[in-house]
Amino acid sequence: MLPLIGLKADEFRHPLDQQATKALKQIPGLDVAVRSLLGPVAEEFFYLNNIASSILVGENQLPHLYQLLVQACQTLDLEPPQLYVQQHPSPNAYTFAMRGKKPFIVLHTSLIELLEPTEIQAVMAHELGHLKCEHGVYLTLANIMVLAAGLLPNWGVLVAQSLQKQMLEWVRCAEFSCDRAALLATQNPRAVMSVLMKLAGGSPSLAPQLNLDAFTEQARAYKAIGETELGEILQAAQTEQLTHPVPVLRAKEIDLWASSQDYYHLLEKHRKSERGWRNW
Repeated sequence: MLPLIGLKADEFRHPLDQQATKALKQIPGLDVAVRSLLGPVAEEFFYLNNIASSILVGENQLPHLYQLLVQACQTLDLEPPQLYVQQHPSPNAYTFAMRGKKPFIVLHTSLIELLEPTEIQAVMAHELGHLKCEHGVYLTLANIMVLAAGLLPNWGVLVAQSLQKQMLEWVRCAEFSCDRAALLATQNPRAVMSVLMKLAGGSPSLAPQLNLDAFTEQARAYKAIGETELGEILQAAQTEQLTHPVPVLRAKEIDLWASSQDYYHLLEKHRKSERGWRNW
């Protein structure tokens, strides 16, 4: 893939992410408070945890994964963060960054076992999307709130509950931008959608048997349900406590954006920048 020289987050940020981020920025002092109170401690805590109990990927450790990361970073015009592989039975990946010194991505071993190399790169690029869009501060707060709600179901007063709801809505919207980053890095919509399909109902033995075209039809059926008033209400109730949009909706969003003029114009714009740079 040619690097997308000069790519800016706002060029691919999903409109829902833009709206939700704007709403969060209107909460006085939230950004500064999270970074000041949690940033240094959280960075050191996670760094020590990763170094102690995960595998740090590099040129001499799982180099095939490291190359996938480097390629995705080059395409998205980013410096590579640290990448760790962690033994875990639940397929997942996550990232952490407080605009500080130690941004990192963690991939669970069960996720790697489930996916093909291009799909693994799509996951990496999705996580890189959080870094590109500078989601780190709010993402950290959202994760803490989800953890607190799980440990102490009655933890919040009305204001705290309202903020939690707003944070969950924001993080769901942010995921759409990161899926677009995955598409830009791989330039393969089927790979991104295949990841979502496998996360919805895959396993190492079932994954090769899954039919992406059938899953796409399933996504269209889900979208059609939401076009009725009752369906819209039920879908909203289904997702309001989730940290991610449901996989079929994410797949449908990628399917739509991959066929849009905005996507093709964005690729062409930055490919022209790359050609100009190479000629110079």
